[in-house]
Amino acid sequence: MKQHGAFGQAVYASQTPFDERRIGAAAIYCSDGRFGEQMDEFLHRGLQLPRYDRIALPGGSACLAGHAAACQEKWAMERQLEFLIREHGLNRIILIAHDGCGFYKHLRTGGRHPEQQQRIDLLKAIERIETWNTGVAVEAYFARRHGGRVVFQTLAQIKF
Repeated sequence: MKQHGAFGQAVYASQTPFDERRIGAAAIYCSDGRFGEQMDEFLHRGLQLPRYDRIALPGGSACLAGHAAACQEKWAMERQLEFLIREHGLNRIILIAHDGCGFYKHLRTGGRHPEQQQRIDLLKAIERIETWNTGVAVEAYFARRHGGRVVFQTLAQIKF
């Protein structure tokens, strides 16, 4: 392969063509790599989003719920979202939590089951995003391992 600017020789060329069109959507989910392929599949096939902006960090949108353990992440996520909404013209944000999330293993939940806390946190994140971003639709889902697959439920379907 030939040289490409100041970075030297390319080590790989993507087989997927680049598409400049933005579709106005972002997904916020946990950075747990065990769920990465399934998250992409759900967003591509389940929600028909061929491309989307991604924000992946431990606990996903949990930092927007106001947990002290995620205070710095909350500020950073809010700045990132503000930028993406403004510069990329976002009008749709998808939040996805998942079962067995390591972020929630050591989080003080006041005795609540982790999935119950995740549902509460998704609702808080929706409220937080909608408060400072009018005109942006926010959706929330929960990814659960089931029979060797990952199934996605809407927020209303999450049962404990």
